[in-house]
Amino acid sequence: MTATTSKAPRESQTVMTTIVLASETNAHNNMFGGDLLALMDRACAIAAMRHSQFEVVTVSVSHVSFDQPIPLGTTIEVVAKVSKSFGSSMEVFADVWIDDISTHKKTKSNQGVYIFVAVNDNMKPVKVPELVPETEEEKERFMGAQQRRELSLIMSGKLNPKEAIELKKLFLD
Repeated sequence: MTATTSKAPRESQTVMTTIVLASETNAHNNMFGGDLLALMDRACAIAAMRHSQFEVVTVSVSHVSFDQPIPLGTTIEVVAKVSKSFGSSMEVFADVWIDDISTHKKTKSNQGVYIFVAVNDNMKPVKVPELVPETEEEKERFMGAQQRRELSLIMSGKLNPKEAIELKKLFLD
């Protein structure tokens, strides 16, 4: 299987909707963070597979914000889209929305950034299509992806801070 040269984020968009059940809640009757992380990981994995047209493995979760508790019985939507591709890896954003069925109002409650690598049948990394952002939000996330990547590589000891070109621009420009 060969990958397309480039794709738009909308081509990877994945929406998962669920209701928070009692078995997924803590002592405060709010959704367990771990259950939310797993749901976000699944949505992001599907988005990464749609973009790459290959199986993927989760490499890291570089950021998750738990901005608002999600109570028992709440309907939530996880919307995931690839925000940047790097050779064989992809950054995927997941936005979590509380969906008030009675008012049709959606409120953003959480978000996360996941990193995946596309792999072939032998579990070897494969090249993925480039990403061409279209909306303002997609362009903003695309532009910030290199900075997030450099920060993650510095934190893991895989990049010397002096070599972090995009991060330097934040502080020196």
